[in-house]
Order: sequence, then C-alpha cells, then structure tokens
Amino acid sequence: MSGIINDVEQNGFAIVEQVIDESIVKQFLGELMSVRSANISMRAGKAYGIRNLLNLVPLTRSIANSPSLRALVEPVLGNAARVVRGIYFDKHKDANWKVAWHQDLSIAVRNRTEVQGYGPWSLKAGIQHVQPPVSILEKILTVRVHLDRTDESNGALRVFPGSHICGRLSAEKIASWKEQHEETICVVKKGGAMLMRPLLLHASSSATITGHRRVLHFEYTATQLPAGLEWFDRSL
Repeated sequence: MSGIINDVEQNGFAIVEQVIDESIVKQFLGELMSVRSANISMRAGKAYGIRNLLNLVPLTRSIANSPSLRALVEPVLGNAARVVRGIYFDKHKDANWKVAWHQDLSIAVRNRTEVQGYGPWSLKAGIQHVQPPVSILEKILTVRVHLDRTDESNGALRVFPGSHICGRLSAEKIASWKEQHEETICVVKKGGAMLMRPLLLHASSSATITGHRRVLHFEYTATQLPAGLEWFDRSL
C-alpha cells in the first residue's frame, strides 16, 4: 500500500490491478440497461456519459463505498473521506472522442452559492459545477474503475507524472509541459483502477479499435466546503 501512496503523492497517479470482479461488472451493466433519464448522454441507443451516476445507478454507490475502494482511498485521504461525485464514461465506436491536455478543475455542488474564490460556474447535465481554489482540488482523490481493459488502442489516459504539484496551469504552462516532459500511457486491466489527483495533466486519444472503454469515475475528499456550499454527493 505504501507504494501506491508514494505513486499518488509523487507522480499524481497509481495503477491498481484488481478492485472489482466480473460479477460486479455484469451487475452494473445490467442495471445500466434499465436507467432512464433526460440527463444521460446517449448515442446509437447507448449511454456514453452519466454525471449523476451515484443516484441513477445505486449499485455504483455501493462500489464506491466498498472495502476494496475505501482501502485505496483512506490511506491517502484519511477515514473521513467520502465519495462526492460519480461519473460514467463509455468510449465506443459511436461515441469516440478525444480530450486535449487539461486538469480537472471543477467540482459538482448541490446549489449555486456565490463564495469568494469560487468560480467560474457551469451547468452540466442539470448539476451545478464550480472551480474551487487549488487548496480544495489538492485534497481530492479520483478513483477510475475500469470495466474494460484500457490501453492506447481504446483511449487510455495519457498523463504527465508530477504535474499535479504545480497548481492550476495556464495554457502556456501546459504547452511547456508538452514540450519539456515525457508522457505516460496508463494501461489498466479490466476490473482494475487508476487513482489520480485532479490537478494531474491528462489527455486521451480516440479509440482505434471497436469495442468499449467503460469507466466508473469516483471523486473522494474529507474536506468541507465553506459558506453554505455543499458537495453534490456527500454521504458515505
């Protein structure tokens, strides 16, 4: 476990080979088939993006709070950490996107409350999002649970190790990282997970093969928000 903690703190990410088994993957996919919501991104009759995942697919809350995932989160964030956002991504032949180099700078909150240092605001799938101070982002850990083997051929994340310690990066600084540092492709097995800090510079390419790249994206923190702001998901 110490190796994973060191990887997260020094490199901004870590890869874990196995966190869920095939039966959980099949159960999730079965529940996904019955989900109906206006806020699900669909293409060719298949969901490729769900932002309100923990509420629309209740099994995912159990996965996020399972002993195997909490065993990864608590050594990094402490026992008070709880899941505050869940997103589902499925990159497939009818929804085959690429993502430029970026940091995850927004958090999901229950209501829009103007607080100094928080902004700009955006509305995504009916959920309020805001960019908080860097001090909040530094206390978040993302766990991406992979439902398919992921490598360069189907859009694995590419990252710049160590970029998470540089705060919020301007477009110029991102361009500088691209010129001066070597990227790492994050290969993750089916049922495995990638842990990452939101400020880690990351990107992904379009898939070059048919099939799926399905990911359950969970964000955890032990930090309380100020002045009436509340995390969108806040229960253990």
